[in-house]
Amino acid sequence: MTTETLKTKASVLENLVAVRAMIRRHKRNDVIFAAIGLIALMLGLLTLLTLFLDLVMDGYPRFTLEFFSNFPSRRAANAGLLSAWVGSLLVMTVTFLTAVPMGVAAGLYLEEYAPKNWFSDLIEINVSNLAGVPSIIYGLLALGLFVYGLGLGESILTAGLTLGLLTLPVVIVSTREAIRGIPVAIREAAYAVGATKWQVVKDHVVKYSQGGILTGVIIGMSRAIGETAPIITIGALTFIAFLPPTPITEVAPFINFEWLSSGFTVLPIQMFNWLSRPDHAFHTNAAATGAIIIVVTLLMNGTAIYLRYQIRKNIKW
Repeated sequence: MTTETLKTKASVLENLVAVRAMIRRHKRNDVIFAAIGLIALMLGLLTLLTLFLDLVMDGYPRFTLEFFSNFPSRRAANAGLLSAWVGSLLVMTVTFLTAVPMGVAAGLYLEEYAPKNWFSDLIEINVSNLAGVPSIIYGLLALGLFVYGLGLGESILTAGLTLGLLTLPVVIVSTREAIRGIPVAIREAAYAVGATKWQVVKDHVVKYSQGGILTGVIIGMSRAIGETAPIITIGALTFIAFLPPTPITEVAPFINFEWLSSGFTVLPIQMFNWLSRPDHAFHTNAAATGAIIIVVTLLMNGTAIYLRYQIRKNIKW
């Protein structure tokens, strides 16, 4: 065996040892990164679980039907959430009708129809930035635009429009991300059989991306239901012992819009009001309200994950 052959074999062995060492190092780094991620996840979950259990233990005596069916009262034992949860439901209805159609349509336009130029890039940057703007800024905008500018007052309509503006960037971004996940081959196959642009978008793009769009919508709504700062800014009531007019009546045309201009309160505002009282019994009511808000938020997010899973499972690519 020649000297050159021995050198070649030695070089190959050295390279093989170096490759194996590099593989072991990368595997070790992967394990470390996975461990750090798991620890961070567990810390977040444990913090949420601890907070939730603390609220449940403090507010457990108030988990009764009367707590949901009674109006707020100056007596903690008689106080309830009726006006707060009804107000939250009506405000979320306006928010949904405001943010979802506009947000989904804007996302479809930006991703499928808008020309790829500097103006589209500018819109995309601004939409992404709006998704991270503090909620109090939306409250100040709504105070100047809706309350004083348009004269809508401190009403359910103003609150719904405010939270709609807050949710709109989230819906747009989630819609665009869901659409980007659709393979280009699906669009090309539809065009190949003679489908128009609108048919491709309506029958294929929207159909296959609806799971991601729905997830973004529900997550945006779950964020809006817990917002307090913009609602306080526009002048939501902290104590209200009446319900807005019912949206549906027994007299034609069976739809009543007076509730849109009614005063209101929502769950976070009611919780804030009780926390500001010195009586510990009101703090028990606030703890029960906080636990309810967390449960509603978790249910909304869980529903989003479940619906996305079901929709994607039923889709045949």
